[in-house]
Amino acid sequence: MSKKIRVLYMEGVSPLRSQTVYHAVAYAMKENTPNTIIMVSPKTPYVCVGYHQEIQKEVDLDYCAEHGLPVYRREVGGGAVFLDNGQLFTQWIFHKEDLPSSLEERFKLYVDPLVATYHALGIPANLRPINDVHVNGKKIGGTGAAQMGIAEVVVGSLMYSFDKKTMSKVLKVPSEKMRDKIFESLEAYMTTMTEQLGSAPDRVATKDLYLQKVAEALGAEIYAGEWMAEEEAMAQEIDARFTSDEWLYQKGRLQQQGVKIHQDVHIVETAFKAQGGLIRIIARLREGRIDDVSISGDFTLLPSFALGALEQALRGTRATPETLKAKIEEAYSRLNIQSPGVTPADFTTAIMNAITPPQTA
Repeated sequence: MSKKIRVLYMEGVSPLRSQTVYHAVAYAMKENTPNTIIMVSPKTPYVCVGYHQEIQKEVDLDYCAEHGLPVYRREVGGGAVFLDNGQLFTQWIFHKEDLPSSLEERFKLYVDPLVATYHALGIPANLRPINDVHVNGKKIGGTGAAQMGIAEVVVGSLMYSFDKKTMSKVLKVPSEKMRDKIFESLEAYMTTMTEQLGSAPDRVATKDLYLQKVAEALGAEIYAGEWMAEEEAMAQEIDARFTSDEWLYQKGRLQQQGVKIHQDVHIVETAFKAQGGLIRIIARLREGRIDDVSISGDFTLLPSFALGALEQALRGTRATPETLKAKIEEAYSRLNIQSPGVTPADFTTAIMNAITPPQTA
């Protein structure tokens, strides 16, 4: 890549703006807009859910309200996460032709400078496919991708610190025993720069080091750029959308789960863990066919409209493994769907598990 890359460095912005900046740059992007890397952190904590998630099922909204934690939905996949200024988000907003078409290759290109930065600091990080960054088996960051307007977006972070206790508290779980298990798991399987080094590295020096590694990885010149007026105008529009109930609660289409409406109509729900993430299914069945279906979860699926198109394609389909799999595979082919670590067979299994729960011994 020989194009110049603009950098926008925005430490300590509002929680809302730390999410909407990269959406704004993406949607304001034109043919002559430079590829852009935003490095941004929020001044106060918040919770962010993935594009395909159903917020009432993923987040303890009462806890968040009691502790003054706003909750926002991003247009990138992945799971619900607690965020604060312990993370410096690194958000790439590039033209399509300047990134690999394969999501796996795109994630690797994005992760390489993060890994190189950690190595330069003395942290033996590595890419753990599909899109995580690990240190000796512990996660030090994940990534996500989306398409917005003509832009391709890849996001992640440099992890200075992470409040694992609060992370375990903001999630919606069925029991305190499970919440304790989540915290234990975060302690055991997640790490930060501060934990690895004994203290947090200097933020400005780390930022400069990261940008040096990006320049080396991409073979591109990097320069400090300006936040443009049209991007600010777009950001204000997206600020308003992201704070609306309509946007935040949009996945809650089928509210009654696991109930029999009458003899021929049932609403069922399940969750299935695929390699690339959790798939949640809520389906309404009518006389052996999919009458309506809502798919959510923490997987990555592109293009962004594909999930809705997939749900639409399944309506009216006979609820058998062969028919469902064929219909999903046809949609994958027709829409050129990419979903790293999640296959048509996984979606089929998730739906069939809702219809006929797997037997346990």
